[in-house]
Amino acid sequence: MMAEVLGRKDGYCKGKGGSMHIMDASKGILGANGIVGAGIPIATGAAYSAKYRGTDQVAVSFFGDAASNQGTFHESINMAAAWKLPVVYVCENNLFGISVDLRKITGNPNIADRAFGYGIPGVAVDGNDVLEVYQATHTAFVRARKGEGPTLIECKTYRQKGHHIGDPGTVYRLKEELEAWKKRDPIKTFKARLIKEEIINKEEVENLEKESRKLIEEAVQFAENSPFPEPEEAFEDLFYEMEGAKE
Repeated sequence: MMAEVLGRKDGYCKGKGGSMHIMDASKGILGANGIVGAGIPIATGAAYSAKYRGTDQVAVSFFGDAASNQGTFHESINMAAAWKLPVVYVCENNLFGISVDLRKITGNPNIADRAFGYGIPGVAVDGNDVLEVYQATHTAFVRARKGEGPTLIECKTYRQKGHHIGDPGTVYRLKEELEAWKKRDPIKTFKARLIKEEIINKEEVENLEKESRKLIEEAVQFAENSPFPEPEEAFEDLFYEMEGAKE
């Protein structure tokens, strides 16, 4: 994955997809894309495929609050609800679509409430609570595999930094709101909870963090050692059509 982000040949997509289009069908990752809300119908189609083939697979679509105002959101969920497709729609509601505050452009900022109109469960959870998110998704998966159709899960959270590298994220947000959400950082709070409940101790936490940093450093090194694709490979692995060309 790191090689793909750096545009290297050993990446999932041979360096041609980049950070926004990573996919690996062998792992069930059908691929992201740069169009807001476009992953929602893709997941719906995958769910239809699973139902048609009679497998116990469940498709999952992850998207943000801004994508929930796209037509693809409504059309896909309506279809999935009507056909009881095994799909879970997960909305990461961090309150901002780049620099646009959801609360200023949406009559009801509670995305989960929209599920009522489609006759499916709509569940709002604390997106910064690891276990609450897990429990909600587990319930949704069980429901989907029983043939009861989709679930819409809204994870209420907050984007601590800007939308992209050049976005400071401070111009359009209240400093007090940002600082309040930082105190609810899911990594920090879950770590504190595990220590408090004596599931893990501080030394074990430090060892896990060291191991994680080592894995990341190794991934970066792997990516930096990977070669760039050759120019003549630019049109390989692509599906395109040229006038007069044969298949």
